[in-house]
Amino acid sequence: MEVRLAAVAKGSQPAVVKMASYGGGARVGAMLNYVSRAGELKVEDESGRILNGREDLARVRGDWDHLFQNRAESRDIGSFTIEIATSAFESDEAMHELVRSSLTSGFGDRRYAYAVEKNGAGSLTVQGLVVLRSGQGERLTGDAKAAAIIQSRYDTSAAASDTEAKFSFQGYGNGVEFGASRLRDLVERYQDLRDDRGRQIADEKTASGLVQKEWRGELHSRKSRDVMHVIMSARAGTDVAAFEGAVREFLAHQFAGHRYVFSVHDPESDPKEKGEGGKRPHVHAHAIVAMKSDSGDRIETTPAVFREWRSVMAEKARDHGIEMEMTDRREFASPPAFTRTQVQPVNREGRTEHVGTSEAAQARYDAKRSGRRTIAKSDRSRQYIIKAQDSWQKIALVSGDRQTVAYAVRHGEYLQSGLSETQAETKAAVIHADFGSNFRTNLVTLEEMVLEGQELRETSRAEFEDYEKKVETALFKLERSVAPEDRADFDEVAGLARDFVNQKRELVELYDQRKEALAEQGVKERRDAPRDPANAEWDAAVAKHGRAVVEAGNDALVDIDHYREGLDRIEAGEVGEHDAEPQRAIDQAETNTGRPTEPNDKPSTVEQRDPRNEAEDRPPLDNDAREAHDLASAVEATSRLQDRLSKDREAAQRSAETTRTDPAQQHTPRLEELEREQTEQKERDRDDRDR
Repeated sequence: MEVRLAAVAKGSQPAVVKMASYGGGARVGAMLNYVSRAGELKVEDESGRILNGREDLARVRGDWDHLFQNRAESRDIGSFTIEIATSAFESDEAMHELVRSSLTSGFGDRRYAYAVEKNGAGSLTVQGLVVLRSGQGERLTGDAKAAAIIQSRYDTSAAASDTEAKFSFQGYGNGVEFGASRLRDLVERYQDLRDDRGRQIADEKTASGLVQKEWRGELHSRKSRDVMHVIMSARAGTDVAAFEGAVREFLAHQFAGHRYVFSVHDPESDPKEKGEGGKRPHVHAHAIVAMKSDSGDRIETTPAVFREWRSVMAEKARDHGIEMEMTDRREFASPPAFTRTQVQPVNREGRTEHVGTSEAAQARYDAKRSGRRTIAKSDRSRQYIIKAQDSWQKIALVSGDRQTVAYAVRHGEYLQSGLSETQAETKAAVIHADFGSNFRTNLVTLEEMVLEGQELRETSRAEFEDYEKKVETALFKLERSVAPEDRADFDEVAGLARDFVNQKRELVELYDQRKEALAEQGVKERRDAPRDPANAEWDAAVAKHGRAVVEAGNDALVDIDHYREGLDRIEAGEVGEHDAEPQRAIDQAETNTGRPTEPNDKPSTVEQRDPRNEAEDRPPLDNDAREAHDLASAVEATSRLQDRLSKDREAAQRSAETTRTDPAQQHTPRLEELEREQTEQKERDRDDRDR
């Protein structure tokens, strides 16, 4: 996936292979006539033979006839007329109630739409469309025989006793497309068109929506699939000869053993004018393929097979020098394509313009034409999108080309935005591209990338390079969202971030030198007498940086480790168990609580002093007072230690923010101050114990 997406980011065009339609054997002639522009363009078959003129094309139908099932299409929708003899009505609503009662008595539970025309003699003429298949599965034929069946049912119904009606059919057709087209014609002819539930059908969109949304499930339509129409496209400007060779090899590879013909249309040779739908700006090819092979195998048409077609087409195009890759719309958050039954053309000049046949179809068409970003909602697609997002991120980090990085970052953001929305929605989410300011978001991202370096300890060079690329990617995204007036601030932030990365690079180099020194030391130990590893490491560092710098840096690192351990112990509540001075004070307080001080007891301090020599100078203390004094001393000593470690922590943080030059030289004054504070603290503790 990464290889494909990286190629697309660098300019490769996506492979476009579309299944346009299926057809029965009876439609082969019309399909060949369309592909060849009525015989004016050359057509090539699977054996490489060139077919010129209508006579050669007419022979194709006979050559392929044994491969066709010649199965009749289902009769799905019929056109009917009813003549109703009746008197005047109180209102139009009463008239429509009577018409629907008559239609339901004859058609049963079938869906229908109708329009009423009043005649001068008081009779009514009703014209409309009806779904020929009933809910119980009975399918009418839509001819005179079917009209006789309906008439018989009506004559035996209760409605016939009040109203006389005569039914007839004028024709029938197959599929949603036929029904929507005929219903739109009725909308144009009549102002008041209604369905079987009394709802008005006011415009063409409502008519198309009724057929596609409500009638489609009732049709149970079937159509013979003897041939299929496949379209292969390339970008405008693609070499026509190279594209034709790629199409030829694709068809030979993918449909080996099947009969097919194809023709290439390019704006230079297309005899059809722009206004009629010809001379498209991009080169493309049409192929008519027999679904059944001479050996009896049929072509499978599933999403997985279509994906394979695009992959093979891209491979053959690359073999002919055309940069092309197989793509998946989920990798780009592209909206789904609209089908030809969901739209109808309104302008064929240039790129064909359509209008949707329903509100849902119009929304789908608008999303596709405007390029709105859409994320699929299924769990399987979500996992695929997460994988694609990771691939875009890797491309942005690895690629050294600025344009490629920008392309990868942009599409990775599309997917990330869509994934965030789908967490709160249960259906596919449409992502509206937001080209506004993302300065704050990108700044936070940069901060997280830079602060990640604070967690780096001894790391490999590969890990550091990955970290460095993340920082550069964050800087690039931040730079794109910076306003002109904020440019100076960005330059300052970028400089600080890069300085921080440079310091980390120096640390990585020191780690590498340390490893090299240890490796050299291991060789010397095997060759010479055993030697202290610390001495070899020390000598290598002194030879590289000088003794003064190494000593100062070593002292700084030792003290930093010491204070880190102290901070950790304070947070865990374990200071009294690990620090000797407050622990001895606490132990003494606990001992005095249980018994009075004996003359032979001696405080376990560094200086052994006889308390009997000082007993005469102190006033006598009872046990309670002595316990309180000792406990207070222990608590005070512990508090002072906590204050001292807190100050050290703040000092370490301040010093870490200013490391721009040699870290060891900047730590030296602070270390001297820490030593003075430790000496003073020991003297105060000694005085407290003496008291």
